[in-house]
Amino acid sequence: MSKLLFLALGLTVLGCAAAQEKAPEKAPATRTLKIKLNYTGSGTVDEKHKIFLFLFDSADFMQGQVMPIAFQQASAKDATVAFEGLTTSPVYATAVYDPSGEYEGMSAPPSGASMGLYSKTPGTPEPIKIEPGETVTVELAFDDTAKMP
Repeated sequence: MSKLLFLALGLTVLGCAAAQEKAPEKAPATRTLKIKLNYTGSGTVDEKHKIFLFLFDSADFMQGQVMPIAFQQASAKDATVAFEGLTTSPVYATAVYDPSGEYEGMSAPPSGASMGLYSKTPGTPEPIKIEPGETVTVELAFDDTAKMP
């Protein structure tokens, strides 16, 4: 066999062996959720009096049985907040506005805090479905009608 043929055969065998090696797995594509807030309540929203947005992976949060998977803050009545890098779908969104400016989002909302819920049927959380690699935008409108007891 000629040296060129032997070299070509060797490269072919090496190429086949390399092709059989498993390529590194890609990380699963994450999801992005953008929430357009529309708070029409009477409270002033600013750097001290923020709106807190919480995401949950189960509607059981309505019974207080689930911890949020993510939260963000907004300092304007009409703001868009982005949750990037989400790995689960569907998610459920709720908003809290505390007019006292004392709430930090690390505990249950205080009594009297205005509440908002992403919902198509009042009082029932609507699932927000996001496919891997996609960005979904929803609007969450609320006022001072629903408040923490």
